[in-house]
Order: sequence, then structure tokens, then C-alpha cells
Amino acid sequence: MSEPTAPSVPPTPPVPLSALLAREDLGLRQIAGPPAPDTVIHWAHTSEMADPYPYLLGGELLLTAGVHVPEAAGAGAYFEDYVSRIVAAGGAALGFGLAPVHDAVPRALVAACDAYGLPLLEVPPRTTFSGVARAVWQLMAQARLAELRRVTEAQQSLAAAASRPDPVPSVLRQLAQRLSAHALLHGPDGTVIASAGRAPVPGTQEALRKLTAVVRPDTGPADTPREAPTSATDALGDTQLAAYALGGSSGFVLGVATRRREPADHTIASVAAVLLSLLTGEHQSGAGAARSSALVRLLLGAAPAEVAGLLGNGGRWLVVHARPENGTPDPVGAAALGAALGSPLIDLDRDVVRVLVPAGREPAAQPGWTLGVGAPAEPDGWPSADAQAARALARARATRAPLVRHGTRPGLTDLVPRADAAEHARALLAPLAAGPALTETLRTWLSLHGSWDRTAVALDVHRNTVRQRITRCAALLDTDLDDPDVRMELWFALRQG
Repeated sequence: MSEPTAPSVPPTPPVPLSALLAREDLGLRQIAGPPAPDTVIHWAHTSEMADPYPYLLGGELLLTAGVHVPEAAGAGAYFEDYVSRIVAAGGAALGFGLAPVHDAVPRALVAACDAYGLPLLEVPPRTTFSGVARAVWQLMAQARLAELRRVTEAQQSLAAAASRPDPVPSVLRQLAQRLSAHALLHGPDGTVIASAGRAPVPGTQEALRKLTAVVRPDTGPADTPREAPTSATDALGDTQLAAYALGGSSGFVLGVATRRREPADHTIASVAAVLLSLLTGEHQSGAGAARSSALVRLLLGAAPAEVAGLLGNGGRWLVVHARPENGTPDPVGAAALGAALGSPLIDLDRDVVRVLVPAGREPAAQPGWTLGVGAPAEPDGWPSADAQAARALARARATRAPLVRHGTRPGLTDLVPRADAAEHARALLAPLAAGPALTETLRTWLSLHGSWDRTAVALDVHRNTVRQRITRCAALLDTDLDDPDVRMELWFALRQG
């Protein structure tokens, strides 16, 4: 069994050798080795080394014009050694170019490729190696686009299924259809709650039941929690098996059995697992009902302090702001982030996801995301914690850090009464009161030690805009922003906001 790490996007599919041979513009011809439909290649590599082994990663179509072949090679074991080294390195196929060195592919090379099961292609004189490599990348790009389109369409159909009156069976049916699979939802006790898809081969359900035990959280002999992976894979003959834990410690597990495993299958199944986690998770329990009650009371005018008790955790929470490293967040990605941070309290706001996390759970960096975390706060401090998280996120993006926490170390602010500090800040920053953008730019610029570029990244503006705003701040405040004493005093004042 293996426990794969879930990819954020499907890997680039390999290229069938048969697709490359079908390109009429290349004129390639297979003259040795197993049939092309059984071979896939991941990239093309050109080498004239007598021993290419150290330079191969595996899965290549190795291209050579035979410059390295000695004149007496046909009479000895040269080609057997050469081909055996390619096979040992994991090379997928060999392309031999005709002219200017050789007019024909050496017969000893053909025999060696047949003996070692290495596909051998004859590359005609009119076809350049760079043309072959370009064709490989074109086919890979087409396959990649097809897989991404497949994932996008699957996400949309799964989300639509989740909104139906019977969401759990609908999601399972849609998943089974998209993967041509048999899909099962196992409850915390291991029983099958719902299933969909093609009839499995004998023994599949029992094999899936055993695989779900690998990812289901439970307790060991000493009643100590066992660290369980979030997913696992196995095989039953030609049937590929996969299991996905839902909702962390909920105990629900999704099982999937397919005839073959495509590159995007794991991504699609992971999306279904996230949706099923939401459908079977806390929001169906008493905790979810309490949160719904808290939301209704807030909408009807209750103060946050009055409803905080319904959320549990004594009212102390962390505000987390997050942005994906590439693109903009979507509902499925936001839900997955909330599940990873251990909280269903998620707000998707344009390009930022906000998550309210119990103060007892320390957020960790998440692959593919940049996070800013505010200080733990009671209900009356939630707005301030929200602002802290926003500033921490801006700093994280500017410094290319995966996660930045708001600093809580005691400082000068603890030596000055809060009311006096706030009054001093209002007086000092009064010239900037009419320009919130100026104030925020000054705050970010000071926090990043006066870096124009990092401030521009944090604020999503051009560096010239940052310069103009800081110049305007200096003029309105009538002060020298290069003076470290001035910077310290301004930073102290901005910290009161």
C-alpha cells in the first residue's frame, strides 16, 4: 500500500509512443521492441554519450545520431552494453537518426533492442531531433489541457450534485460516472452507508473495507490516538483501489475502485472527498446547529459577545487570512483549506479566504497557500484580530513566507496607558486621516523596512504608487521619514490603529 500526497493539480500525463508515431510530419518508424501502444514517454532527451546512464531520469525517448558508435561496434558487444544501460536507467525508447553519420540503423542495435525489450525508432534525415522533442512537448501540453478540462468539468458536476436534495448519493453517483468506478461511503463503524457505479469485481468491497481502516482515525491498544494518513491506495489484480478520510477525525471514509488509474483521478476523488466531508461533517451535528443559531442571532442584532458561547472554545479564536499562491480562491479550495485548518467557519471574500479557527489549534503552513494569522481574541477583539491577520498576510506575501503570525510580544505599548497612546496616535496621524490608503501604505512600508518592491507586492500596487504615497505622507506629516526616530514614533502610533 502507498499513501500519496494529494497534488493541488493533476500531474502532466505521459505521451503514448503510438501518438508520436502517428505524427506524419515526423515520419518516425518503429523497427524493434514491443508494440508502441504499450509504451509511454515523459520527455525527449538527446545524447551522444557512449554511456547515457548517468544523464537519464527515466521515461525518456533518448535520441542519438550514433556519433559515439565505434567503427567495429557491429562485431562486438557494444550495442548490448549500450542498450542494457538505457534500460537500466529506465529509458522508455530509443530514437536513432539517419545521416549524416549512419545511412541505416545498425543491425546489432536492432537485435539488442529486441533482446532487451526497448522500442527503437528510425528517425529519417528530414526530421530534426529538436522537431521530435517539440512534438513530444506539444502532445504533453494537449494531454495536460485535456486533463485540466476533465478536472474542471468534474468539479462543476460534483458541486452541482452536492446541491441536490439527496447530496451524498448524488456526489457518489457523479464521482462513479466521472471515474468509471465503483464508489462507496463507509461510516465511522466501517459499514457501507451508500454506494454507486459499476458492479465491482468479486472481493473489491472487502479489499476496500480493509483499505479504509488504514485512513480511519482510531485508538490503539493503549487508547492512544493513531496518526492516520488522509488517503491510501492499493490494487486487487487489475482493479485500482483508493481510500480518502473525510473530515479529519469524523471517521467517514470514501472508497473508490477503478479498472485503471488516470493522472487526474486522484484530484477528482479528492474534490469529492472535500464535498462529502462538508455533507457529513460537523454542520450536521449539534455543533453545526449551534453555529447556525449564532449566525441567526447576529443577523437579528445580537452582539458578538452574546453569541460567542454558542461557538464553543470559550470565545477565544484566531482569525486566519489566506490567499492561494496561484490564481484566485474558489469554494472547493476554500472548503479544503478550512478542513486542513480544522474549522468549518470559512468566508470566501474575492481574493482572500478568511477562516475562524479555535485558539487551541495552532495553524500550520498549507501547501499552495500564503497565510496571515492574527492574535487570539475574545469577541470584542475579533475586528482587531481580523485587521492583524490582513496585515500579517500582506507581510507574508511581501516576504514570500508561507505563514506570518501577528507578533504578541510585550513592547512599548505596554508602558503607556492605552487611552493616552490612542490620543497621541490620533494627533500625530491626523494629517493622514482623510486618506486611508496613505495610512495603510505607510504602515506596510514601515513594517517592511522601507522596501518599495515588497510594499508594492503586499498592497498589489505599482512601486511608483508606493513612492508617490510615501512622498505624500512625508509632506502631510512635515517630517523626514528617513529618520529612525521618526519611523519609530510613527510605527508606535500606527500600532494603536
